[in-house]
Amino acid sequence: MRLHEPTTHTASTMNSTTPSTTPTSATRVVITGASSGIGAATAIAFARTGAMLVLAARGREGLDDVARRCRDAGGSAEVRVVDVTDADAVGALATEAQEILGEIDLWFSDVGIGVVGKYDEVPLEDHRRVIEANLLGHMHDAHAVLPVFLRQGHGIWVNMISFGGFVASPYSAAYAASKFGLRGFSEALRAELHAHPDIHVCDVYPTFVDTPGFRHAANYTGAKLSYPPGTLAPEKVADAVVALARQPRDTTVIGAPAALMKISELAAPLPALLLGRFMDSWSKRAERTENTTGALYAPERGASGVHSGQPQAQRNTALTVGAGLALGVLGWQLLRRRERSH
Repeated sequence: MRLHEPTTHTASTMNSTTPSTTPTSATRVVITGASSGIGAATAIAFARTGAMLVLAARGREGLDDVARRCRDAGGSAEVRVVDVTDADAVGALATEAQEILGEIDLWFSDVGIGVVGKYDEVPLEDHRRVIEANLLGHMHDAHAVLPVFLRQGHGIWVNMISFGGFVASPYSAAYAASKFGLRGFSEALRAELHAHPDIHVCDVYPTFVDTPGFRHAANYTGAKLSYPPGTLAPEKVADAVVALARQPRDTTVIGAPAALMKISELAAPLPALLLGRFMDSWSKRAERTENTTGALYAPERGASGVHSGQPQAQRNTALTVGAGLALGVLGWQLLRRRERSH
C-alpha cells in the first residue's frame, strides 16, 4: 500500500531528494517521544496508512493511549518505555524494533523538552537535562538506527528540530543550543552518508505547535506560559512527516516560508536582541505562577494527548506581537543590506 498524500500541504521545502522505495506494503516506523504532541499525532497519521509502529517514550500511560488510537485508526502499534538519554536503552529499542518490524523504514526522533527562564536563574542541572534529551537523545537515536539502515541499504531518519534551530530563543538558552546543535548534527550526517543515496536524514522545522509542550516545560520566569493565536495544529506537522516516507527531503519548514530561516541568519544578532527585550517585558506583565520543573525529569501522569488543551480565545497574544515585530525587523534588515549591495 502506498502512503497517501497529506490532507493539507503545509510545508515549504529545500533540497529535496529522490524518494526511496520501501520493500513492503506497510511502512515500518519507530517514533521516540510518541506519547504526546507531534509524536502522538504522527503515530496516528501513519496508522491511518496501515503502518506498523513501535512507539517509545518515558510515560507508559501516554504510550498506551496513543497505541490504542493507532490501532483504532488501522495500524499496528507496540510500545516500549524508553528514556532517550540512556544510550543503551535506545540501542535495545532499535534491536527490539527490528525484531518486531523485520526492517525499519523510518525512525522519527521527536523527543523535545524545554526550560524557560534567564540562563543564570535556571539550575544548571535543568539546562543539562535539556541538552541530554534534545541533543544527545537524538544522537543516541541516530547512533542506534544508522547501522540498521546501512545493513538494509535504505532508511529515513527524521530529526525534529523546530524553527528555533535558526532563530535564537532568549529565556531558552539551552533549548536554542540543542536545536542549533541538531541542525549541525544533521548536516554532518548527510555529508557522511553521501555514498548511500537510499539513506536519508530529514530535518523538520515547525514554528509554534499546539501541543502539551508548554505544560511539560520547566518554568523559572514567574509568568504563566501560553501559546499565541495561530499556532500550528500537530496534525499538520504529522502530515509533513508522513509525506517524508514517500519523498524524503533534507529540510522541511512548516508554518513559515523556508526563506525566512536564511533571512534570520543575515539579520543576526538583531532578532535575538529584540526577542530578549520582548521577553523581559512579557515576563513582568504576564499572569504569575510558581516555578516548576515540569516534565523535565519524569513524565506527566496520565495521557497528555496531542493538543495543549488551551482554548484559543484565552491564549496570550503577546508572543504573536513579538514574533511579528521580529519578522518585520528581519525584512527591513534584509532590504537595507540589499540596497547597500547595489
